Amino acid sequence: MTIATPVTADTPVNSELATPVAEKPANVKEVLSFLTANFPLCFISEGPVKPLKVGIFQDLAARLGEDAAVSKTQLRQALRVYTSSWRYLEATKEGASRVDLDGQPAELIDAQQAEHAAKLLAESKQKAAEKRKIRQQEQKALAAKTVQAERSPGAAKPVRSEQKRPNKNPKAASKSVKAPVKAVQSPVVKPAAAAVELAALAPQHTVVGAKVLVKLGSSPMPATVTEVNLPDVTVQLNSGMVIKTRQDSLFQA
Repeated sequence: MTIATPVTADTPVNSELATPVAEKPANVKEVLSFLTANFPLCFISEGPVKPLKVGIFQDLAARLGEDAAVSKTQLRQALRVYTSSWRYLEATKEGASRVDLDGQPAELIDAQQAEHAAKLLAESKQKAAEKRKIRQQEQKALAAKTVQAERSPGAAKPVRSEQKRPNKNPKAASKSVKAPVKAVQSPVVKPAAAAVELAALAPQHTVVGAKVLVKLGSSPMPATVTEVNLPDVTVQLNSGMVIKTRQDSLFQA
């Protein structure tokens, strides 16, 4: 994929793409490289990032045009990956300013949006820790099987036995007592929160800009309607993530 040349302070940012793309990016990583190259004041590849303006997907679609090498589906996937990264969620703090494609300040992050980002970050880190724990357990199990196989009859190598020397200092021997192993406490399981009753969103209320709740997983999340093509509706979560869902999955905020 062709990467655009860096934009300097004397060059108008994003008046048009720095360099046309010869072919469509093959994956999300290449789409993100395309965005960071052509919109460097908005999308940041390394270091601290800035929260994106609400409605950034529509701005991107309008700026790139219908004949863009990057499709709308690829843009949605790239935005979902970008806004769910730990760097992005850590930057979504109350009072922080969102930015548009040209790096200009937009709306500020409110307390609800910051709380939602912190919740997503904690859940993501917990899942990563659980996966890491599972990998460690699998490695230990594999190592134990390897040792057992080496010690099995016919596979073990002969080992020279050495006669233990008598301990001339019995007092020192009495001190070498292993400390008792502390019992591992089971994690406290918190009771599940009471289910929230949701009111279905009527089709006539499903309009661009409407504040709604979209149910993802076990809990509803606040979002804003950005595109309506019934029965499909595109919404943007407060974290900046853009998703496409159905109208019957939306509820009154």
